[in-house]
Amino acid sequence: MSSVMEGITGSILLLCLISLTYANTSPRIEYSFYNVCEDIPIGGYAFTIKASDTENNNLTYSLSGPNAEYFNVGKHTGIVTIKRPLDREITEVMPLDVLVSDGSNSTPQEIYIILDEANDNKPLFQEASYDDEIPENTTVGTVLFRVHATDADTGAAGVVHYSIVQVTPNEGSSVFSIIATTGDVKLAGPLNYTSLSTFYRLEIKATDGGGQCHYNETNYFSSVVYSFIAVEDVADLDPQFLGVPYIGRVEENSPVDTSVFKVTAMDQDIGINDVIHYSIINSTEAGLFKISRDNGVISVMSPIDREHVGDTVSLTVKATESKPNIHGSQASATANVLINIIDLNDNKPKFYKCGDSGDAASCVTASHFTGDVFEHSLGSISINMTVKDLDKISRIKLILEGTDKDVFSVEPQYTSADSIIQLLVKQPKLLDFEDKQQMVLQVVAIDEDEPSYRSTATVTINIKDTNDNSPIFPHDTYKLNVSEHSPVGTIVATITAEDPDTMDQGNITYRLLPESIRLYFDVEPKTGTIYVKNTTLLDREVRSLYSATLEARDIDEKPGTTVLEITVTDINDQNPVFNRDSYLVFVEEGGQLEIKIEATDGDDADTENSQIVYGIMQSKYSNNFTINPITGVLKNKGKLDREALDPKLNGRIELNVTATDKGSPPLSSVVTVIINVEDINDNVPQFNPSSYNFSVKEGERGAYVGFVYAEDLDQTTDFNRISFSIIDGSFGSFIIRTFADKRGYRGNITVDPDIELDYESARKQFRLRVEATDLEQKKAVTIVEVNVLDVNDERPEFTPTAPVTVKENTTVSGVIGSFTGQDKDGNHSLVYELESMNCRCNGSLIPCGWFILDPTGEVRLNLSYRVDYEQCDQVVIEAQVLDEFTEKGENNSVKTEKMVINIEDINDNAPEFLPSESVFVVVSESASKGTSVAGVTATDLDSGVNRQIDFKVTNVQFEDTTNHTSNMRMLFEAITTQQKDIYVGIIQTTEGLDMSLKGKYLVTVTATDTGGLSSRTVLEIFTVDESYKVELQFTRTVEEVEQDRDKIIWSLTAATKTAVEVVAIRPETGEISRASTITVMVVYFVFSNGTALTSTEVERMVSVPEYYPVLADLGLRYIGQAPVIEPDVDPVKYILLGMVGGLIILLAVLTTSLMCTRRKYRRKLKAAKAMKSASMVASDNQKGGAVVPGTNKYTMEGANPVLNLTMVLDLDEASSDVDKVSLNSLDYNDDMDIHGKDIKTNMLMIQEEEEEEEEDSGPPEYIEPLGAALAQRGQKRDKPHVGFNNPAFSTTDL
Repeated sequence: MSSVMEGITGSILLLCLISLTYANTSPRIEYSFYNVCEDIPIGGYAFTIKASDTENNNLTYSLSGPNAEYFNVGKHTGIVTIKRPLDREITEVMPLDVLVSDGSNSTPQEIYIILDEANDNKPLFQEASYDDEIPENTTVGTVLFRVHATDADTGAAGVVHYSIVQVTPNEGSSVFSIIATTGDVKLAGPLNYTSLSTFYRLEIKATDGGGQCHYNETNYFSSVVYSFIAVEDVADLDPQFLGVPYIGRVEENSPVDTSVFKVTAMDQDIGINDVIHYSIINSTEAGLFKISRDNGVISVMSPIDREHVGDTVSLTVKATESKPNIHGSQASATANVLINIIDLNDNKPKFYKCGDSGDAASCVTASHFTGDVFEHSLGSISINMTVKDLDKISRIKLILEGTDKDVFSVEPQYTSADSIIQLLVKQPKLLDFEDKQQMVLQVVAIDEDEPSYRSTATVTINIKDTNDNSPIFPHDTYKLNVSEHSPVGTIVATITAEDPDTMDQGNITYRLLPESIRLYFDVEPKTGTIYVKNTTLLDREVRSLYSATLEARDIDEKPGTTVLEITVTDINDQNPVFNRDSYLVFVEEGGQLEIKIEATDGDDADTENSQIVYGIMQSKYSNNFTINPITGVLKNKGKLDREALDPKLNGRIELNVTATDKGSPPLSSVVTVIINVEDINDNVPQFNPSSYNFSVKEGERGAYVGFVYAEDLDQTTDFNRISFSIIDGSFGSFIIRTFADKRGYRGNITVDPDIELDYESARKQFRLRVEATDLEQKKAVTIVEVNVLDVNDERPEFTPTAPVTVKENTTVSGVIGSFTGQDKDGNHSLVYELESMNCRCNGSLIPCGWFILDPTGEVRLNLSYRVDYEQCDQVVIEAQVLDEFTEKGENNSVKTEKMVINIEDINDNAPEFLPSESVFVVVSESASKGTSVAGVTATDLDSGVNRQIDFKVTNVQFEDTTNHTSNMRMLFEAITTQQKDIYVGIIQTTEGLDMSLKGKYLVTVTATDTGGLSSRTVLEIFTVDESYKVELQFTRTVEEVEQDRDKIIWSLTAATKTAVEVVAIRPETGEISRASTITVMVVYFVFSNGTALTSTEVERMVSVPEYYPVLADLGLRYIGQAPVIEPDVDPVKYILLGMVGGLIILLAVLTTSLMCTRRKYRRKLKAAKAMKSASMVASDNQKGGAVVPGTNKYTMEGANPVLNLTMVLDLDEASSDVDKVSLNSLDYNDDMDIHGKDIKTNMLMIQEEEEEEEEDSGPPEYIEPLGAALAQRGQKRDKPHVGFNNPAFSTTDL
C-alpha cells in the first residue's frame, strides 16, 4: 500500500511540473490595417506582419481566406510578397486571414489590406466614335459636339484632359479646337465645301493626370477616339463651264440638226448639284446654230456654205441654274464657243495665165501654153502656167501626156495650194535641134481626193540650136596631192581631153587657168603634164588647197575644161597663234563669265599638227576658272565674288591661257586674259557679333553702354558705307552715333543725356533693335540687350542636373559631369562647394570620396579610389553654389543640388559558388542516365549579361573507403537553370553507376560567365552500395503496392526520418507466397549525411506504434501487439481545470498516477493471476496434453497467464471449457490460414509499451513466456515480429 501512495505522490509532482512547463501565452498580432500599392510586381515586397510573443518564441506565419491566393508570406519572417496582380478598381480593401503560431499556441486574426491608387487605368471614351454633319456656313465658334471619357482611377489620376492630336487632312488643324476640361469640340475656322475639304477626321486624345505608387516614375495613360465630320454644301456659287475654251467643228453643207458640239456646265455647289439650262445669246453668223436647253448640245439650224460664211463662227452660250441661290436669284455663267467650218472637196482644179503682177485679178483660165529651150540643155522651162483649186484643202496631182512626155517632167508633181507650173528637161539628149525642132505634150491636173475632178492644158516646146561639140575630159574633177616645198619640176599628174569631132583629134592644146595659178604650177601645152613651178611659194600654211581649171581647146577654140583640186600636204612647222594679243573682259560679281579664246595653227587642219589644246597656267585665282580644252571657252567654276578677291587688285584677275598643238614636237603659245570683276551691292551689312548684351548702371545720364559693329563686304565705298539707328525697344532712353572703323563702322550706344535709368522701374532690361543701312538701303538688324545693373543682392540657384553614368574601374581623368548654376544678378562669379558625397552600397548610402568637385562645378574621378560596381552602384554628390561678387545678403543658393552618378557594371568578377551544408548521396542501384544526384549554386557580382553563368562538369574521381582516389570517365553532367539572381547547376548522371563501389565521387564543377571568367568547386557525392538494401514484404499484389507506393514511402519516411529510395517491387516466390499473395519492395533508407539504415535498424524504427498501424493497414507483414493509443493531453486545459476546481484536479491526478504506475504493478498482477489460475484448473484439463504453444508440457505455475483471464475476474468455473478452446486455438503453425482481410487488425506489436523500446536499445524484454516464445520462433525464421490475438477470446473472457 505504501508503494501505491509513493506512486500517487510522484504523479502529483509530475503533473504540477507539466502544468508549469506548458503555461504559455498566445502570440499577439499588433496591426490590422496595411497600405499596399496595387502596382507592386509579382514577388515584390508588400508589408511585414507585425506580431510579438511574450516568451519570445519563434513565430510562424500563414495566410488563409479568399484573398490568400494574392499573397505569399515568409513562414518564419512574416514578410508578405505579391503572388498575383492586385487591382484597386476591383476592390479597395482586401480582408485577409492571418494565423500566427509560436509552436504551442496560435492566434488567428483578420487583417485589412488597403490598396493604394497607382494609376493603372487609361481613360475610356463613352462612345466608339463621334460623327456629325455640319453646314459649310456654320458660324465660327459654334460648339459642334462634346466628347466624354471616364477613368477608373481616383484623384489626379482620374482627371481627364482632352486634346486634338491630328486632323485629316492636315489643313483642317486650324479649323477645329477642343476645350481641354469639358471636351467641347468647337469650330475654330470657316468651312468651305468647294475649296476646302468636305470631310474631316479628328483624332481626339484623352489623357489622365498621371500618378505613381510603387515605382518612382509617374505614369500617364491616354486613349484615342475618332470623330468623322462631314461638311454639308449650300447654294452660294455660280455654275461653271467645264473644259473651256470650247472649239467645235462642222462640215459645210451638213444637214439641219446635225450635232456639232456639246457644252457642259455644273453647279459648283457639288453637294446641291442644281439642274442647268443652256441658251445662245450671241453669234457672229445668226441663224446657223441652235442649242439644246437641257443638255447643251449645239446643232445645225440652217445650211452652211464655207465659201460664204468663212472658216469660223463664234457663239456665246449661257448656263443658268434652275433654282434660286441663297441670295434669291438664279445664278448663271457664259462661255464662248468657236466653231470651225470644215471645207468639202466640191471644186475641180483649173489652169490660169497670170499677168506680171501675179495677183489673183490678173489670172485668167487658159488651156494652151508655149515655151522655148536650147538643145541638150537642162533646167526648167517657163510656160506661165498656174494651177488653182477653190477648195480650202486640196491635193492636186500633175502628170504629162503625149508622145514627148518622157523628155520632160512637170514640177511640182503634187501641190495642195495655188502653184506655178514648170517643165523640167528630163532627157536633154533627146533635145537635139538637128533631129527635132518642136515638141507638143499635155499637162493634166487631177484632184487626188476626187479623181473625176480634172483639167487638161496643151503645151508647145520650141527647141533652139547650139554648138554642141567641144573637147571633153574623162572626169569633171581631179583631186591631186603634193607635199609642201616640193622641188621645181616635180610632176603632179598628166591629164588629157577628148573631142568627138574628127578634125580636133591630136590638135588639142592645154593651159592652166587662172593665170595666177601658174606661179605655183604649170602644164605642158601638148602633153597635159602638170608640174611644180616654185618650191618656195608652195607653203601649206600659206595655202593648202589650189583649185585650177585645166582647159583644152580644139582647132575652133572650142574649149573643154576640168577642175583640178591640188592639196598641199602638211608638215608640222607652225606654232598656234591667238586671234588676239590679249583678252580683256568685264563681268559683274555673281554673273557668269563665258569668253571663247581662239587660236589657229597654220598646219593642216586634218592632222594633229593643227589640233590645239587649251589650258590655264597655274596662278592664284586660276582654280576659280575652267577652260574647255577643245573649244577654248573660258568659264568661272563657281560664283564670282568681288569680296573674295584681294582688295588691292581692285577686282582685276589676270590669267595666262596656253594653246598647244598635238604635233611632234608640240608647239605652244600663251595669251593674257584680264578679267575685271565689277562690284555690285550684293552684300547686306553684317553685325559682328550677331547680337549684343550690355549692362549699364542705373542713374548715369549719358553713360556709355557699348558699341555695335557692322561691316558691308562690298569693296567700293558706294556700296559699303553704313549708318546705324535704333528702330525699336529704346523707349527714348538710348541714342546711337556712327563712326568709321578700320574696315567697317561702329555704332556707339549711350544713355540719352536727358534720361536716367531706374532699376526699380518696370524696365530693368531693354531689347533694342538696331538697324544698319547701306547707301542703297540694304538693311540688317541686330538685337542689343541692355541690362540695367542693380547692386548684387540675388542668391544664385542651380539648374537641374542630369544623371551621369560612369563605368566601374575607369581611370578617365577628364570631366564626367558638371553642376550648372545661375544668378539673376548681371554681375556674378559662381563657385561650387561640396556639401556631401554618398555611395549607395547594398541599398544604403554611406559617405565616400570616389569623385572630386572642382570650384567650376566640374566633377572628376578621384584616382585615389577605385570605382567598383560590386561595392557601390550609385554615387550622390550634393553641392552648394556661391556668388563671390555678392554685395548684399547671402551669397549661397537656397537649395543644394544633387548629381546622381550611376556606376555601370563591367565583367570583372568571376562566378562565386554559394556555400552549402548539403551532403549529396546517390543510391548506385537506382541511378540511371539523367538522374539528379547533386546541385550547386553560384552568383556573379556583375550585372546584366555579365552575370549569366553556365555550369560544366570538368573532372570526375572516385575515393574509396581506404582514401584511394582514381580517375573516372564523365559519369556526371551539369544542367544550368536560374532562380531569380542565383544560377543553379543540377548534377545528373550520364549513365548507370557501379553498385559495388563504396566511397564517394569527387566531381569538379566549373562555373563560367559570358566573359570567360570562371571558378570551380569539388562536390563529394557519397554512394550507398547494395549492402544497405532492405526488403519489405506486403500481403498485397504488386499492382496494389504500386498504387499505394506514395503512401508507403511517406509512412516509411515519417518512421525512419530518412529518404526512402525504392529500387524494385516484385512478387515473392518463396514458401509464404504459396498460401497468400506476398509482394517484396526493395528499398534503401538513406540519411541526409550519407549514411544508410540496415534492415535491423529499419525493423526497429518501423515497429513504433505511431507508424506501424498505418503500414500494417497498407499490408506490411510484422508481428506485434496493437498498442493502446493514448489521447494527447493538452496541458493548458489542465491549468484551466486546476483553476476552476480541486475536484477535477484530483481526478486528473488519480488518472495520471494510474497511467504512470501501471507498468510497475502489471507483472505482479499477472503473476498473481497465473497462481490463481493454476490452483483452479481441473485435473481433466491437465490431461489434455501439451496445449501451451512453444512448450512440451504444462506446469502448475501457469506460464501463460493470459489463457484464463476469466478466472482472475472471479467468473464462473463453467468458462473453463472456453479456455480449452482458447488454448487449442493458440496451437498453430506459421502456415495457418488467415481468414479474410482481418489480418490487418490482428498484426500488432508484441512489445508491451512504446516507452520500453525507446529506453532499452538491447533485445526487447518480454513479460510473458508466450510472447518470448513467439518472438524467438519468429527470429529463427528471420521473419517480422507478428502476433495473433485469439479469436476465441471475447469480452466475457476479459
